[in-house]
Amino acid sequence: MRPSDPARRRSGRRAAHRTEPAAAPERLQKALSQAGLASRREAEDWIRAGRLSVNGRPATLGMKVVPADEVRLDGRLIRQRESQSGGRTFIYHRSSGESLDKPATDEVDAVALFSRLPRRAGRRFVVVSPMPRIDGGLELICGDGELAWRLQRSVRRWISGFSVRIRGELTESQLQGILTGMLDSGERLQVLGCEGSGGEAANRWYALTVQGASGKEARQLFERQGALVSRVMRTRLGALALDRSLARGHFRALEPRELDGLLSAESLP
Repeated sequence: MRPSDPARRRSGRRAAHRTEPAAAPERLQKALSQAGLASRREAEDWIRAGRLSVNGRPATLGMKVVPADEVRLDGRLIRQRESQSGGRTFIYHRSSGESLDKPATDEVDAVALFSRLPRRAGRRFVVVSPMPRIDGGLELICGDGELAWRLQRSVRRWISGFSVRIRGELTESQLQGILTGMLDSGERLQVLGCEGSGGEAANRWYALTVQGASGKEARQLFERQGALVSRVMRTRLGALALDRSLARGHFRALEPRELDGLLSAESLP
C-alpha cells in the first residue's frame, strides 16, 4: 500500500478536529419570538424602551445574537432556546368556564394547562383566537411567538365550526338572519351553514359553519336574532377539528402536516 504523504496526514488531522458550524446570528426580536418569550413587535417595544441588554450592553434595533449571548430583560437573564417545531403548537379541548392559565376548579390537585405543557415547548404560550371563558371547545396554543402571530393573521381566512346551544328552536326568520352574517359592528361574515343538530328538553343545538368568526362573534350571530344562547363550543378551526380521541381537558401536539395545513395560503377545505 502506498504510504500517505505528510500533507495528506496534516489534512486528516485538521478534519478530525473540525467542529460543527456555529449557529447563524439572528435578529434579537426574532430570537425572542422563536423562544416563545414575545412577539417581534413586543420585543421591538422592549428594545425602544431600553429594557433589553445583550452581554451587558443596551440592545438596539437590528442587533443580532447567537444562543451563547447573554440577553437580559429588565436585568433578568433570558435563556434563549433553539428554534423548535412540531411540539411547540398544541390543540386543546377546553371545558366551558375553564381558564387556561389558572386551575379549572378550586380543588387542590387542579393544575393549570400551561403548567402541564412540555417545558421544551417554550416559556410563554399564546392562544390563537381564544374562545370566551364562558364557552369552550377547540383551542390552538402556540409556544412560538412569531408562529402564533402568523397563525393569528390567518384566522380570518379559516373556516370555523361551532356547536351552539340555545333555549327553544330558531324560527325561519331567525335562521335567515343568522345566515346573513351581520354583526353589531356592521361587518358581515360569510356564514356557510346553520342547521339543527339535536337537543334535549327545552334546549336545542345548532351547527354553525362560518368563515373568519371568533367565538364571541359566533354567539353574537345568534343573540342578534333574539336567541337565548347558553353554550358555544368550537368544533373546528381551519384545518383542525375536534374528534372523540381528544377528551375534554386533554391536549396533544400538532403533527407537522397539520401545522402545514394551517399555514397554507387559505387553510380552506
